[in-house]
Amino acid sequence: MRQRGVGAKLMKKLIVFDLDGTLAESKAAIDKQMVTVLDALLNVAKVAIISGGDWPQFEKQVLAKLGHIKQLKNLYILPTCGTKFYRYKKSGWVKLYSEDFTPDEKTKIIDSLNEAVEESHIKPAKTWGEQIEDRGSQITFSALGQKAPLDAKKTFDPKFIKRKKIQKALSFTIPNFAVNLGGTTSVDVTKPGIDKAYGIKKLKEILGIKKSEMLFIGDAIFPGGNDYPAKEAGVASVCIKDPDETKRVIEGIIACLDKQGKYTKGLGV
Repeated sequence: MRQRGVGAKLMKKLIVFDLDGTLAESKAAIDKQMVTVLDALLNVAKVAIISGGDWPQFEKQVLAKLGHIKQLKNLYILPTCGTKFYRYKKSGWVKLYSEDFTPDEKTKIIDSLNEAVEESHIKPAKTWGEQIEDRGSQITFSALGQKAPLDAKKTFDPKFIKRKKIQKALSFTIPNFAVNLGGTTSVDVTKPGIDKAYGIKKLKEILGIKKSEMLFIGDAIFPGGNDYPAKEAGVASVCIKDPDETKRVIEGIIACLDKQGKYTKGLGV
């Protein structure tokens, strides 16, 4: 049965996704069903993924699972909230740009993060791996560490209350940088004006696709959430609660765009 929730009137050319919490659980690989629906979607539309994670995370969570898909030329990868841009060519994945911090900027951000965490009195009983990660164009604080198990991450700060304290403190100490809440335990710091809205702008410029022809799907589309800048950029957005809901949305999009029903077979739409 065709889903009309997404709406036939959308008819978008580019579908843009967040990664963690949207296409997959935090730092986990996309599952087989997600591979199936993404494969079908790539045959009827262009797809971009924007996340706070760096390139190696995309390789592990997404690209390793999509290696057999023929339409990788329709997939665009934007790590670290859009501060980097990769596209697929015959020779493989090619990086188009990277907005990296200077050494002085990195020092200032890391020092400020440590101070903000201390002032916010956020001291988990246990951490797994380093809490602060330098991703070149983004500095990320993961409250439970970079290797924390999913169960622990899900219960740490589900309503973003703890991380909003850190975000507020950083608004005073590093006001010239953008600070957003990402994933389940993270705080992402980028250069001012370089966030998922910046990624949307780059997609528009590089692909020549209008914002009205894009659809953004994410789980943190709220003020302060790292998906919110995409909505603020003027792109139609769908807020989902988990990857399973994303699959249903994708199925609806495919039903709208697949005029001959060639790629909806086996998807239950």
